Amino acid sequence: MDIKAIVESNDTLPGRTFDLIVQALILFSVITFSIETLPDLDAGTRKLLEVTEVIIAIIFTCEYFLRLYVAERKMSYALSFYGLIDLIAIVPFYLLPGVDLRSLRMFRLLSLFRLMKLLRYNKAIHQLSRALTIAREEIILFSLITLMLLYLSAVGIYYFENEAQPETFKSIFHSLWWAVATLSTVGYGDMYPITIGGKLFTFIILMLGLCIVAIPTGLLASALSRVKLEDHEKESTALDDKP
Repeated sequence: MDIKAIVESNDTLPGRTFDLIVQALILFSVITFSIETLPDLDAGTRKLLEVTEVIIAIIFTCEYFLRLYVAERKMSYALSFYGLIDLIAIVPFYLLPGVDLRSLRMFRLLSLFRLMKLLRYNKAIHQLSRALTIAREEIILFSLITLMLLYLSAVGIYYFENEAQPETFKSIFHSLWWAVATLSTVGYGDMYPITIGGKLFTFIILMLGLCIVAIPTGLLASALSRVKLEDHEKESTALDDKP
């Protein structure tokens, strides 16, 4: 059996074993990354975790180049979702030691759906992907409007509250945190208005925030309904065409 069949196919025992080993290493890497953030680790444990990460990084680097080598369309793999995740996860290890993006490897676990042959989940992922494609333009436009609204909200609360709370609303950049917390309807309470104008302005932004939460949900729900209706029609047509 050639290398390509092992790396790219999971229909055979060697291919399935290869995929399972990769998934196990990803999970192990994410766990060790989380353990490293514990504050009371002794020096020996930290050294062991560092050595472990070096070994795992080398293994993932070899796997990336191996997949690139066996890919028929190398650029397509390099620019694919998993290809980019693989690259982004290993590049900082060599070029940016202070930046740790190992947690991104978690996205590779999505391939477990394919590995485990869970067809209903594959169908759901495919439907979600199509729904996002259908609503892509609306979501992009909505995102741009949201960014503009965030900035205008920060400007507005700055003018209302800067004089009354100069240490809290120091600048428009400081006010952006308030805008994010308010528009998302989270409202942490660490920054809040005390002037009448600021309170009225906050009420308006909160109402807009409720719309911001609802609109993308409605767009995606509508697109998913359309995708499911199309699939249902295709299945009905296929059944009708059967002799």
